[in-house]
Amino acid sequence: MSYVENPEQRGWMIADVAVVPGVREVIVFSADGLLLASSEGMNRNSADRLSANCSGLQSLARSLGREFGEDGGAVHQQMVEFNGGFLFMRSANGAHLAVVTGPVVDPKLVARQMQAQVLKIGAGNLSSPPRQESAR
Repeated sequence: MSYVENPEQRGWMIADVAVVPGVREVIVFSADGLLLASSEGMNRNSADRLSANCSGLQSLARSLGREFGEDGGAVHQQMVEFNGGFLFMRSANGAHLAVVTGPVVDPKLVARQMQAQVLKIGAGNLSSPPRQESAR
């Protein structure tokens, strides 16, 4: 697996979402769980764990979409409520934007800002290129 050296230096990819009231952390991750960008000041280990967990949730959602959805069952967004906050995820052309909030937040505002951020930075900047086979 590749390793992005300084995902917090790609903060421009998530800056507009990070300032929404109630938002605690924001990451961008690839479909296979590689952390691509994280909130400024977010602990690297926490960001990596969040990325891996969100990748697993996305995988489960894709499976549910294929089984019960229509037209291929593509998953566009998810929301998980837990004690102390929420997790929001939005798909973006091969990558995913994830936002962790506190318990007091406007879900509509978070979702709207996530969509605007995806459109603003463009699908090309959020996408994760396919992995290349390494020579052995």
